[in-house]
Amino acid sequence: MNMEVVSKMTSMIFIKEAGMAMYFFTIYSLFGWLLENCYNLITNRKFFKPNFLIGPFKPMYGFAPLLLVYFVTPETNWMIAILLCFLIPTIVEYASGMLLQKIFNRQWWDYSNLPLQLHGHICLPFSVCWVVLSLFCLKIIHPVVLTSYEGIGLIWNFLWPITLFYFFVEFVAAIRRHTTLAHSISH
Repeated sequence: MNMEVVSKMTSMIFIKEAGMAMYFFTIYSLFGWLLENCYNLITNRKFFKPNFLIGPFKPMYGFAPLLLVYFVTPETNWMIAILLCFLIPTIVEYASGMLLQKIFNRQWWDYSNLPLQLHGHICLPFSVCWVVLSLFCLKIIHPVVLTSYEGIGLIWNFLWPITLFYFFVEFVAAIRRHTTLAHSISH
């Protein structure tokens, strides 16, 4: 096999993997938005909770399952899987909370009144919830999401660059909006 063929095959594999990752990220970010708003409805009797983005997506919920899907395979020891289901979402949540607070001087959630919390960004009770939700996601939800991807994979190959562009624009707009808001609050 010549190098040009190998290079084209590698590019095709990368594009397919990137498209699949973008699909998972999009679906799980949407599920996260639904989960957060349903939780807010139950706890505060109001469905809509202010979001970093304008659209119905919570990127934190896109990144954690995406990482879990790639790190927890069917061959992964169950104790390692549970540990990863605890660590990955907790680390993503802490990093997200810390970055949002440092960059925008705003805390989107605050666990400081809950036991075993760290800087209000994470706490043990929610980390335990992440384990349960992560296992449910890996065992029940992800197989359905994977099947749906396989059903629309060819169409998605054309859509995912548009979706990536949407998230880029949404992210830039959110940074501008929240930076302006943080600046106006501090002055």
